[in-house]
Amino acid sequence: MGYSFRAAAGLLLLLVGCSTLDALNPFSGASGPKMAELQTIQPTDAVRVLWSADIGKAGDHTFVPAVVGSSVYSAALDGTVVRLDDGQQVWKINAGKPLSGGVGADQRMVVVGTAKGELFAFATADGSLLWKARASSEIVAPPTVSSGLVIVRSGDHRLTAYDPLDGKRKWVYQRPSTPLSLRVVAGPVLIDRYVFAGFPGGKLIAVSAENGAPLWEGTVALPKGATELDRIADVTSVPVIDGRMICAVAFQGRVACFDLGNGNLIWSRDISSAAGVAIDSRYVYVSDDKGAVHALDKASGASLWKQDKLFLRRLTAPLPMRHLIAVADVKGVVHYLSRDDGSFAARQTTDGSAVRAPLQRLGSHLVVQTANGRLLVIETQ
Repeated sequence: MGYSFRAAAGLLLLLVGCSTLDALNPFSGASGPKMAELQTIQPTDAVRVLWSADIGKAGDHTFVPAVVGSSVYSAALDGTVVRLDDGQQVWKINAGKPLSGGVGADQRMVVVGTAKGELFAFATADGSLLWKARASSEIVAPPTVSSGLVIVRSGDHRLTAYDPLDGKRKWVYQRPSTPLSLRVVAGPVLIDRYVFAGFPGGKLIAVSAENGAPLWEGTVALPKGATELDRIADVTSVPVIDGRMICAVAFQGRVACFDLGNGNLIWSRDISSAAGVAIDSRYVYVSDDKGAVHALDKASGASLWKQDKLFLRRLTAPLPMRHLIAVADVKGVVHYLSRDDGSFAARQTTDGSAVRAPLQRLGSHLVVQTANGRLLVIETQ
């Protein structure tokens, strides 16, 4: 049986011993380069915390808040699941088990999972239990709830689809395992008749939402190197979609964009990232493993700008917010960059703990959940 890693949106913990991703990082070590200290900036935009709430600590896991309309759903390691509307608690329940994966939600239900592969669906109206189900192994990625399906990615690289009415299993898709892989906290993406997910070995897979049959396979990166560590080239983050284009990035690999319908490669660039990519009408953005944020031309992949003043700060994936690009770091600082040139436009501190969960959008506001369990909604003024 191969080893695996716990990926936490840029901070991945080895299951063997107590090493961190630093074991794979040539910049780590007492004598190596240090994390960049933040320099004073001259803000061009004003930001403020609109509201915040304490949810509960994440431990070694990553809990991604879910936004449905004006509601935010969040979870914590101790089993807490909560719904907040405009900062006001609508309900708060405890799943009765320690949680490891969440949150997935739609208008009807909110879904979370455990390290033992237990899946719980609660009603969004009042938090009452709708059903329970079981996956084949631990659940550390947020379940995907959309288009009449609940799809769960489990730690054994399986995608399992459940009926949202009663939790009955509808289909299972499994990729062959690799000798060494990263534990992924990114759930699949469901759109139209497709389910998309990244896998070990640098693969982006499209399967049928109807029955889980494979439709196409795209190569984001090819494993290379003499050792199994060198050959890790996993897609650890959520792929992003814009029109007919889908883009993904691999750790120790590259950014690649494909045709949504047939999987044909449109372009690729050699950039390694465990955090992920974002896309808007003009650019593809990526936070690389050294802490730089890149803006690439959406049509060609050509480099347009690069912000490299956040060296080794373990950034989240970028999130476009109108004329700004938001990223957060291991010290709980949210950075806003200019969409045009990557310069610093604003900065907001949180509670000082790592932001590992991907940033979420609530209308024109930003939703941030920290490792210590602080949930914040930040307004750009």
